[in-house]
Amino acid sequence: MKRKFNKIAVFTSGGDAPGMNACVRAVVRYGIRQNLKVYGIINGYEGMINGEIVEIESHEVGNIIRLGGTIIKSARSKEFRTEKGMKAAFNNLKNAKIDGVVAIGGDGTFKGANEFSNKFNIPFIGVPATIDNDIFGSDFAIGYDSAINTVVHAVDKIRDTAEAHNRLFIVEVMGRDAGFIALRSGIAVGAEAVLIPEMDTHIDSLVSLLEKGWKRKKSGCVVIVAEGDEAGGAFEIANKVGQSITDYEIRVSILGHMQRGGSPSCMDRVLATRLGVAAVEALIKGKSSQMVGVINNAVRFTPFERSVKHHKTLNKDLLKLTQILS
Repeated sequence: MKRKFNKIAVFTSGGDAPGMNACVRAVVRYGIRQNLKVYGIINGYEGMINGEIVEIESHEVGNIIRLGGTIIKSARSKEFRTEKGMKAAFNNLKNAKIDGVVAIGGDGTFKGANEFSNKFNIPFIGVPATIDNDIFGSDFAIGYDSAINTVVHAVDKIRDTAEAHNRLFIVEVMGRDAGFIALRSGIAVGAEAVLIPEMDTHIDSLVSLLEKGWKRKKSGCVVIVAEGDEAGGAFEIANKVGQSITDYEIRVSILGHMQRGGSPSCMDRVLATRLGVAAVEALIKGKSSQMVGVINNAVRFTPFERSVKHHKTLNKDLLKLTQILS
């Protein structure tokens, strides 16, 4: 049975991702178009506990589609994992007369939303926003495209200096548990090797590959490594490779949090807008405890239970491309 909606809220949680603001804008403006009052929860679940719930007017989201970060802030909350924290959050939503919530974030965000909506009668719809792109139920998460473009632009510059000095650069990108950033950006920059958590790393094989490159008169090399690779981060791999490689000078570059920032790409702006509108529509239609994503360019819904428990698989064919073309 459909429930009557008058007020909805939106919040961002976990690590920030380019495009979060575009999604907030879509939720606010489409919600208002549907004659709803739309509220922003400042600082994610922590703000929900502290009662930081403010109404957002249409003009307040003007021009934020191009901004990185999130204007309603993001935070991780240990207290929300407790019964006391959840109860406080529920009371604040109830006092504000919030009828439904759009949660923009990743795995941890949806786990919290699933548990909360199961305990309390407030529907939640999730929107995937994580540069790691490791959420099951959507081909792409908001922020992923922007992040890999940031990596590509940075590594293109690194390649210039690598070739000018006969250097081997070990470039570390984000991806503690998944290698999606490393893999796709590695293909785009023509990396000699890509090291990711999903695949075993054999240092001897890597050394052999790099030595073959030197014999083919490669003047510089780039190896992309995800921070969660089982062989270690960029510095550890550089130390291991340096014990055998003498032809190249070895340098390490860790791109770090620059991958989270910056203006979102066109793809992320459009994706965020589609998903924000779809999330509001889902609440109005009575859906709850589901994540909205895009699969094969069509909007699809995945229960929170599946989105947080099913691991997104890596495209092994893309990995073969790096090996074939290096």
